[in-house]
Amino acid sequence: MNYELNKIAGAILGCLLFIQCVALISDAIFASKPAKPGYNLPAAQEEAASAQGKPAPELPLPQLLAKADRKKGEDDTKPCQTCHNFEKGAGVKIGPPLYGVVGRPRASVPGFDYSAAMKAKGGTWTFDEIFKFIKDPQSYIPGTKMTFAGEPDPQKRADIIAYLRTLSDNPVPLPAVK
Repeated sequence: MNYELNKIAGAILGCLLFIQCVALISDAIFASKPAKPGYNLPAAQEEAASAQGKPAPELPLPQLLAKADRKKGEDDTKPCQTCHNFEKGAGVKIGPPLYGVVGRPRASVPGFDYSAAMKAKGGTWTFDEIFKFIKDPQSYIPGTKMTFAGEPDPQKRADIIAYLRTLSDNPVPLPAVK
């Protein structure tokens, strides 16, 4: 019986010794210290850029749309597809379908319960209106049901709009570049 307990204790101590040796060897192999500890977070980079001076002025929407890439815009709408349908004739999901949204009256899809704020805003979804809305939906139409945080990058917004424009039987012409 004593021999069995000695074997068990020896096995446990042997495993602990093996684990300790592996830890020492891996520390020696992977012991690289960064010059500056930590990671650069996006917010910190933006603050650093704003501290260096004024941000570059945003190009006018017609210029952004002229160089917009609808393929990139299609890729950028992946998060939108969880709430919106993009196919012609597709029904309402959590949000209204976006086929034919450019040039469509706001809050006009039958079967979708729009917020009072969206109904009160009225008007038509023009390129400019969509551009402003997807930048920060909650700020542009306070009280909207849309929970999307917004897309701050103006070129990405223009790419998205270029893609949305193609989702129509009669695409709205792009505005002239001045």
